[in-house]
Amino acid sequence: MDQATLNDLSIDLSAVSIPRYIAIEGPIGIGKTTLAKRLAESFNYETLLEDAEENPFLERFYQDRRNNALPTQLFFLFQRMRKLQDLRQGELFQQVRVSDFLIEKDPLFARITLDDNEYSLYQTVYDKIIEDLPKPDLVIYLQAPTETLYDRVQMRGNAIELPIEQSYLQQLNDAYTQFFYHYDDTPLLIVNTAEINLAQGDLDYHNLVKYILQIGSGRHYYNPHPIQ
Repeated sequence: MDQATLNDLSIDLSAVSIPRYIAIEGPIGIGKTTLAKRLAESFNYETLLEDAEENPFLERFYQDRRNNALPTQLFFLFQRMRKLQDLRQGELFQQVRVSDFLIEKDPLFARITLDDNEYSLYQTVYDKIIEDLPKPDLVIYLQAPTETLYDRVQMRGNAIELPIEQSYLQQLNDAYTQFFYHYDDTPLLIVNTAEINLAQGDLDYHNLVKYILQIGSGRHYYNPHPIQ
């Protein structure tokens, strides 16, 4: 970790185990990429980022979800798969990483946006490519109320995302809650971000890092109060 963070945390790193591969998940506007970049800087890790802006169908999807859902979903699926396959090859597999996606959650978007026939096609493709991809040592699921997500999407002002309705974010939020309620493939940390600022609040962020360094296997919940 960088020296400034070490001084702030005052933790004996020899007494803790740092996950070598961390995946961060949560709905749109929750701050996945921001947290991934901060953790990568603190831990001196490489990042494995989704690069949503590379999806040529995404803008059309937010304007007309019904007619653009399938190509949007398949592009993201293949993009995530290629990144994880690259991670397995050669020396890359030995590098430590922080990613802003968990490929196993991919079907929840598909279930919301695709009709039954499209979803059946998608699921056939997904089942073929998901095998033998590397799994994280820790998954961090960021959550917040739908109203908070909507406000954050509007505040960051990404033109592609501005057409997103609050009702769609509610669907996503419900789907994420259901998915992680049943998720037990890896250690899981569920973080309530409703009242904290992990993007700019250094004390909020450092307290989360301290918590990450002290947890073990299983499921954990982090429900902090905002730093005054």
